[in-house]
Amino acid sequence: MKNLTTHNDVSELVGNTPLVKLDKKVTGLENTEVYVKLEYLNPFGSIKDRIAWNLLKDDIENIKQNERTVLESSSGNTAKAIQALTSKENIDFKTVTNRIKVDEVKDILITLGTNIEELPGKSECPDPSNPDDPLTKLDEMEEQNPDKYFRTGQYTDEANTEAHYEGTGKEILNDLENVDVLAGGLGTTGSTKGTAKRLQQENSELDVFGVVSAPGDYIPGIRTSKEMWEVGLYQKELYNEVIEVESTEAIDEMLNLIRNAGIMAGPTTGANLKALKKQLKNQETEEKKTAVIFACDRFEHYISYIKERKPEIYGKKKRNKYLSDLSQQEVEEHSTAISVETAEKKIEEENPIVIDTRSPTAFKIGHIPGSVNIPEDQFDQIVRHGTPFCKDKEAILVCPIGEKSLKYSALLQERGHKAYSLEKGINSWKNLDKQLEKNI
Repeated sequence: MKNLTTHNDVSELVGNTPLVKLDKKVTGLENTEVYVKLEYLNPFGSIKDRIAWNLLKDDIENIKQNERTVLESSSGNTAKAIQALTSKENIDFKTVTNRIKVDEVKDILITLGTNIEELPGKSECPDPSNPDDPLTKLDEMEEQNPDKYFRTGQYTDEANTEAHYEGTGKEILNDLENVDVLAGGLGTTGSTKGTAKRLQQENSELDVFGVVSAPGDYIPGIRTSKEMWEVGLYQKELYNEVIEVESTEAIDEMLNLIRNAGIMAGPTTGANLKALKKQLKNQETEEKKTAVIFACDRFEHYISYIKERKPEIYGKKKRNKYLSDLSQQEVEEHSTAISVETAEKKIEEENPIVIDTRSPTAFKIGHIPGSVNIPEDQFDQIVRHGTPFCKDKEAILVCPIGEKSLKYSALLQERGHKAYSLEKGINSWKNLDKQLEKNI
């Protein structure tokens, strides 16, 4: 009989993670038993280990024989797992991304020896015309050297979904007789999609909740609802509800899991639990139900992220009010969206500062004459920690479609600045055939 504690390769440790039942004091749900699947116990530390192995396993020998470089667009866990798997096979790996926003995550990838190509910071206000999109860059690399690269394609390859259909979902059904509710974050969407499709074979009435970050906010590993158009695996009709969670809410539930359940999970897991509680809190009946969420990875990789949003946890002064703290009502009360015509008049008569927060490449291709480029990641840090311009100087903020600039203008207006958002962003300026200045 095979000794199950001895393995010939680390890849044999991928999957077969345990489920832990959460106490009602953690969930606050009386008639719903909530189980958390500890995906951070995979060998490289996250739920992404499953897809990395499934995307590679059948092609490793071919990749080695042809000395190809593996390509992916990943800002963290998928890249970490691919790097670990390719390194031991002496295969080169490169990730092209513009989403590494957490210092520890980047440090881990560097420690593993990952070749990282970072594109200019991407606005969280989606810009379909932005040439700095990582997937566009990967397409170009493949087209120019088709024999040099092997692309894993976590956003489009159904092997991502299959890893969870054949693995995660099957394992859950082996451990639980029935599942009524599944809540999972939407990044590539593969984990929730694949698991849900397997669980639906046993329960066609399964409720599936997709979890996304609130607009203008950021939770590692998941996207906002406005960004889902980028994800080829996304299947909108699969989800009963797509639930928005603020980063501070995710951190609060992460702390709940750590301190009250001993679950050492990160912010994304907190977001999954928060979404589940939001959806079920006022909908519970006397009927007993079973729900499952994923513990995607561990909290230690996100300490700087947590400190930035909740410094009071570490005995530091509570941070100033920021975007994620604004309610929709506050955005509507304080933001000032102005039309293209009003913006033109202001520029001509009042000489405001026009700040374009798109990527440098998108800015060079075409921008409002006289505007200055402060890419969103840089502008975000300025607004978070200081003052971007004098209070007696008017400013017009420009992003691709006017969503993120609306929240920035609301926050700055509340702080006493004269800040306006260009309604519907630079796209509205383009659509009216207004003059654009180019730096190329």
